[in-house]
Amino acid sequence: MKTIVKGKNFDVHESDRAYAERKMARLERLLDDRTDALVELSLERHRSTADSHIVDVTLMINGQTLRSRSAAATHRAGIDDVVDKIERRAVDFKEKPRLRARPDEEKAILSRIADGTSDGAMARKIVKVKRFDIEPMFEEDAATRMDELGHDFFVFVDAETERVAVLYRRRDGDLGLIEPVVGGQYTTGRPKTTGTERAG
Repeated sequence: MKTIVKGKNFDVHESDRAYAERKMARLERLLDDRTDALVELSLERHRSTADSHIVDVTLMINGQTLRSRSAAATHRAGIDDVVDKIERRAVDFKEKPRLRARPDEEKAILSRIADGTSDGAMARKIVKVKRFDIEPMFEEDAATRMDELGHDFFVFVDAETERVAVLYRRRDGDLGLIEPVVGGQYTTGRPKTTGTERAG
């Protein structure tokens, strides 16, 4: 596994670089020589001192991207936390490979769904209900959290509007944002300054 450690707008101290490389070496038993790892350290001074040191880790495994982030009082504490997170995700990735149907099977499945002959379409039912706490956050933080979880959507309370919103990954790789409106009273949304698109 090749690991690159870099700082965002600052030079990483050699001792922190060596610490990150040593901690990332734990993952080598799970990965192979084709895996690339990027560890990016940054400082966000507008945060409290308890979470101003940010550590982002990105792994490329067999063409798939795994990301995780941690915010802590020091970069070393952030490295400890983020390596634990990314290790759990890497284990899940290796133990539960993503199964994908062959193109001809995909076409057949889509065709059955389109013409209403798919048995599975009528037999589907809700078999599991999840309840979880949601907290106010900005869209950028929601996008990061969604990547950390490895999900294609993420429900959160928008810190600007104080309303529930759903962030989702589009087929083209960009992100979309759904802002539910109760009672059909549509109001024009605020203009976006990020890469997030409003669902249309």
